[in-house]
Amino acid sequence: MKATYYSQRKDINNGASIQQLCENWPFLFQEDGICVHFKQLTGIDLKEMFFKSLDKKGQRLLNFLKTVGAEKKTKLMQAAAKLEVMRCQTEGCSEDLKDVVLLLLAYFDEKEEVMFQYVEESYPVEDVEVDKLPATPCIIVCGSSCYASKMFMLSIDQKITTPHIFTFISALCMMFGSYYCFNIHYPLELGSTLEFMQRCFFSINPEKGTKVESRKNKKQLPVNPRVLTLIADLADHEWRAD
Repeated sequence: MKATYYSQRKDINNGASIQQLCENWPFLFQEDGICVHFKQLTGIDLKEMFFKSLDKKGQRLLNFLKTVGAEKKTKLMQAAAKLEVMRCQTEGCSEDLKDVVLLLLAYFDEKEEVMFQYVEESYPVEDVEVDKLPATPCIIVCGSSCYASKMFMLSIDQKITTPHIFTFISALCMMFGSYYCFNIHYPLELGSTLEFMQRCFFSINPEKGTKVESRKNKKQLPVNPRVLTLIADLADHEWRAD
């Protein structure tokens, strides 16, 4: 992957389709392949950085979203209550990360269906209705919810690029890494959630510029103000807690 990185970037930057890239660089769509490419591109170890940030910030972020955040936003309070019920039905597994992602989507009032699509647990890959999938990177959850699933798929540009992913963390890192590896803008429907993940979990903090697709006739701000507000509120909450 390192030896062919230049050729991979050349194909991507020249606008090769996801189908063409799958044929030319099949390993690029496996977990190790995306991680290697992402590190060559950004200098960041995708999963190592994610685990480090999650260990340092994950529990505090979850506590904030379930308490302070839920007090301010009705939708977030409803999502937190729903997650508690679902957690009671699945014993013996840690679901904190899934809670964090779903609560972030509720906090920013963004569309879960653009990040997650759900199919039956033993659903064949060939039966997935790809024309109904988002064009942007999307995690297909094989099961009635994130909580019951033991298998995930990744789709990009309405194509199943990785049909067998065995952990939610791997699926989430591959989904996020795909935006960078394949030069894809964050969709407006997930802009705040993905930018917060970018800054909080993956430590990509440019002073200006954003990966969120531009809105027509609307000025693009250097940093999403909703993301800055959550970061500031979280820091204030942590300071008060200390």
